[in-house]
Amino acid sequence: MKVLMLNGSAKANGNTYTALLEVGKQLEKEGISYEIVQIGAKPIRDCIGCGKCNENGCVFTDDEVNAFVAKAREADGFVFGTPVYYAHPSGRILSFLDRVFYSSSQVFRFKPGASVAVARRGGTTASFDCLNKYFGISQMPVAGSTYWNQVHGRVPGEAALDEEGLQTMRNLARNLAWMMKCFEAGREKGIGLPEMERGVMTNFIR
Repeated sequence: MKVLMLNGSAKANGNTYTALLEVGKQLEKEGISYEIVQIGAKPIRDCIGCGKCNENGCVFTDDEVNAFVAKAREADGFVFGTPVYYAHPSGRILSFLDRVFYSSSQVFRFKPGASVAVARRGGTTASFDCLNKYFGISQMPVAGSTYWNQVHGRVPGEAALDEEGLQTMRNLARNLAWMMKCFEAGREKGIGLPEMERGVMTNFIR
């Protein structure tokens, strides 16, 4: 089993990476591999609702969105990490995930996910809530921890000093691993996925 993580910071080795790495190290202890995808500092276009998504994901191929979708097809769980900008996730990760989920939400169904927010001080829970919205609309079970999934630090390296935050990351990894193992055991017992109703969309403007 494998967990795919996304570092939504332009800084490859900053505090968001430190938080995700703590999750990854604990996952390995649980017998689960992981990969951290760096969103980087290159431009990322927004979703424009063009409706031209295809079997590979988004019609635009000038960034790493479709490469992430390809990795997601093979992953069993997910962790999305973001720095906090003005009490909100980074615009980079939102643009990236809007296109990932708009084009390929079926890739994520019934796979557990978790979000992580990193800040100097405030805005972590608002950012945490925002990222969790992707899970809720995509039939993804959400892994929690012993506190909200947040770590504090301003300059790179300070997150390593937040002992409670790192403890929260390790407990998150334990819970995520447990969920993934439970789902695998259910599949082995022949428990199928639930059937969904489709087709009804109520429009309120007449």
